[in-house]
Amino acid sequence: MASSDERELDSLTDRTVELLQTMIRNECVNDGTRESGHETRNADVLEQVIAGPSVDIERFEPVPGRASIVGRITGSDPDAASLCLMGHTDVVPVHAEGWRHDPFGGELIRTAEGVDEVWGRGAVDMLNLTSSMAVAFRDLADAAARGAFRPRGDLIFFGVADEESGSAHGARWMADHHPDAIRAEFVLTENGGLHSGGPSEAPFIGVNVAEKGVAWRKLTVRGTPGHGSMPFRKDNALVKAAGVVQRLAEYRPTPRFTELWRTRVDTLELSDEMRAALLDESLIDDLLDDLPSVPAAAHLHACTHTTFSPNLVDGGAMKTNVIPDHVVVNVDIRTLPGDGAEEVDAHLRAALGDLADHVEVEIIMNDPSSTSRVDTPLWDALARAVNVPFPTARLTPQLVVGFTDARIYREMGAVAYGAGLFSPGLDAGEFGSRFHGHDERIDVESLALTTQLWSHVCRDVLA
Repeated sequence: MASSDERELDSLTDRTVELLQTMIRNECVNDGTRESGHETRNADVLEQVIAGPSVDIERFEPVPGRASIVGRITGSDPDAASLCLMGHTDVVPVHAEGWRHDPFGGELIRTAEGVDEVWGRGAVDMLNLTSSMAVAFRDLADAAARGAFRPRGDLIFFGVADEESGSAHGARWMADHHPDAIRAEFVLTENGGLHSGGPSEAPFIGVNVAEKGVAWRKLTVRGTPGHGSMPFRKDNALVKAAGVVQRLAEYRPTPRFTELWRTRVDTLELSDEMRAALLDESLIDDLLDDLPSVPAAAHLHACTHTTFSPNLVDGGAMKTNVIPDHVVVNVDIRTLPGDGAEEVDAHLRAALGDLADHVEVEIIMNDPSSTSRVDTPLWDALARAVNVPFPTARLTPQLVVGFTDARIYREMGAVAYGAGLFSPGLDAGEFGSRFHGHDERIDVESLALTTQLWSHVCRDVLA
């Protein structure tokens, strides 16, 4: 017969699974336009989940349909450090034809190996964490109402909109207009908790303490319009834009290593030769060119280079028989620490060469790389919480190559980590491919581990 503690843990896991399924089915798809997202659907659900006698709730909606929710359990000491659990509620668009199951079905499916998984867009980015945070927060709120949880500092739950498109209607807007509503000394958000190597008797578990900068740029290439039946010697903007895209794709910026890169390499089980090459700026590019695993090569390259990805082309309202007079290319640029706007401009000129003078550059986003120190009570509490299910595991600080809302909290002076806790059998490379990809899914064991992690850390930090 299961003990009362085991039944309580099972109940929390069931609640996390159910909430995750509901949030997936709400289809809060953010395509980057002001009218998309519809995060109010998930805000409504989260408000119902976290509401309780010990919780103060505020709701913010800068744009109709783009609501964020803030819940607070007030601590006993106004001078004590506060902790925020922050999870975004929006997801990226999906091409359903590439999926084996309905991307918004939120189905619970058992694999041939007997592993239960929740399927759907957002299952790993990051509705899994948001749902587990909400369930843990409500459980702690119920404990506070019973007198079984007496936090010294405030515990905040922040279910935030618009992370997937740069945070203009979410965390950035909140920081600009209502900073005191979300302010916290410590923040936990996406995305860490993978078992990332090391000996089986003492595995490493990654925590994201830093992230690359995001420097999105809109490149406008102009030409001369004309009739498509007479293309000879014409100034075709699309032809020039094709050259711009090709040069960006072929650009090879020099690698640069950070302290976290060296720490990351130390956690990988590698031959001495490969380790040496990964730590040599003159050898790493040749190694990555020849690495059999394309996903691994892409990740390791992103950790050590400022990257350029031309992802969107728009020629306006043109026709097949009209030579376009302008083409817009949106480029996703992710910068290493130390690269600012001037460095991005220099990179673009180096990449485009003689085409640079034919391109107008407009800044879409320009947020620098950010990092949080690890000599903190939050880091220590995470280590202790991870050691509850994995007594010999060790935390390792990592750089995330994407951007998260953690960068905004770091600008506000907070220590922010991307955390979580996943099952040991979850392959890091395969898991990474699920972000913004087909067949996104998360196993129930990971949901259980993560829900428990938040509870342990909150009790520890706020005691």
